[in-house]
Amino acid sequence: MTSDRRTDHPRIIEPEFLLGGYSTGYFPMADSRSGEIRWYAPALRGIIPLESFRVSRSLHQTLRKKSFDVRVNASFEQVIRACAERKDTWISEEIVQSYLRLHRLGFAHSVESWKHDILSGGLYGVALGAAFFGESMFSREKDASKVALVHLVERLRSRKFDLLDTQFVTPHLARFGAVEIDRADYLVLLRKAVRKKRSFLD
Repeated sequence: MTSDRRTDHPRIIEPEFLLGGYSTGYFPMADSRSGEIRWYAPALRGIIPLESFRVSRSLHQTLRKKSFDVRVNASFEQVIRACAERKDTWISEEIVQSYLRLHRLGFAHSVESWKHDILSGGLYGVALGAAFFGESMFSREKDASKVALVHLVERLRSRKFDLLDTQFVTPHLARFGAVEIDRADYLVLLRKAVRKKRSFLD
């Protein structure tokens, strides 16, 4: 896939094009060196089945301590820019601006872990129908991003979402129950999910 780009600066992927990609099984990533946007639809897709999400004993202890104040959409731009703060990143300025536009339109959301009013970790993604497409997470304190993920899953469950897409499965996500499924099976789940009406927010 290729994207239509606006001629003003900064460039963005148009929201309709971006959402169209998600609804048909594609997601964008920027080349870390050139910044060129490429679209991906892996043969094996990572998801976290909401009914089998797992939380470790140590993370349960952290949750009980209520070490973090969890907020939703309190500082979306801070979250996406924090996720981009690494040596090799697929989150270019074009990606940042594109998802900021989606956030303003009500499709992109962040779940954040705050400690003493300081952003300590979080994640962001896109909600479309009954599907949530997790994009990236970051952590500046132990368990901060994990706490945000637990709250994301709780929110998706309570609002009757069907699909939590992680794109790929990492060892970190596998500990929470993430699995790989064939692209054809993923597309069946995706088509059903995006047709449903769900609200990520209250």
